[in-house]
Amino acid sequence: MPDINNVIAKYSSASDLIPALQEIQEAFGYLSEENMEALSHKIKVPLAQISGVATFYSMFRLKPLGKHNIAICRGTACHVHDSETLLKSAEKKLNIKAGEITSDGMISLTSVNCIGACAKAPAIMVDGKVYGNLDDKKLTKIIEDLRKQG
Repeated sequence: MPDINNVIAKYSSASDLIPALQEIQEAFGYLSEENMEALSHKIKVPLAQISGVATFYSMFRLKPLGKHNIAICRGTACHVHDSETLLKSAEKKLNIKAGEITSDGMISLTSVNCIGACAKAPAIMVDGKVYGNLDDKKLTKIIEDLRKQG
């Protein structure tokens, strides 16, 4: 695990806030309160302001992801093709809600605005790979395969 002080060493002012948050998230997988507090002290920006920025931008995560992340697209094309049913099905199969992680830490589920795969709607992204033209049967197979991979 990286050392937060090494990660934020090159940052020194409020103008560094977003790049610093991006680097922290890249190093640790998410933005913990402890790491945001360390950044606050380093660049002399109030923790409340840092938290405000971290919660405003959807690219930042305040919770860790699972070993595998399923991102269900909720963009217009996917919505029209009933991605809401896929989301509800995934929540039921995983016994978690969007934004949560399974109790074993293996799978996290996120709902995202768009993954840029509109022609394949409804679509999901799993660990960076897009799966399109999904239905419940295909989703079930993807989840089963993830559980087998461990």
